Amino acid sequence: MVALVMHLQKLSVGSKSIQTLRDWQDTVVGRRLQAGLSPLHQHVTRMAPKQSDAILAGGSIYWVIKGMMLCRNPIVALEPVTRPDGVRACSILMEPGPIPVVPTPRRAFQGWRYLKPEDAPEDLGEGFGDGELPPALMKKLVELGAW
Repeated sequence: MVALVMHLQKLSVGSKSIQTLRDWQDTVVGRRLQAGLSPLHQHVTRMAPKQSDAILAGGSIYWVIKGMMLCRNPIVALEPVTRPDGVRACSILMEPGPIPVVPTPRRAFQGWRYLKPEDAPEDLGEGFGDGELPPALMKKLVELGAW
């Protein structure tokens, strides 16, 4: 039986744009490479997704920046880890380099949330550059139905 695909959505706290998220991911990947680890981006979260099989069947983490879902990273693995404070957590390993998606408004929330494939925004096609319009302008374009 083929597992259904499930995605995650997560606030990118501190990111001002897709570029600032990309810069952070480059920093994390650089640290991992210096430590002799794989060239994947890692995000450690307290709770492990219960629907891990569905996430690993082709899921991505969709990042919410300034109230807009703007990009995603394909998830490669979910691994148990122990944080420096001794608390167990989940390491979400993903392909680095965020993929811009059609900007989609999202309210603030804590932690991560599941995102069904039918609710996930489509990737931005060629010609939309890097999705680097200011978030306020993107939000206004979405409200006007430009996307």
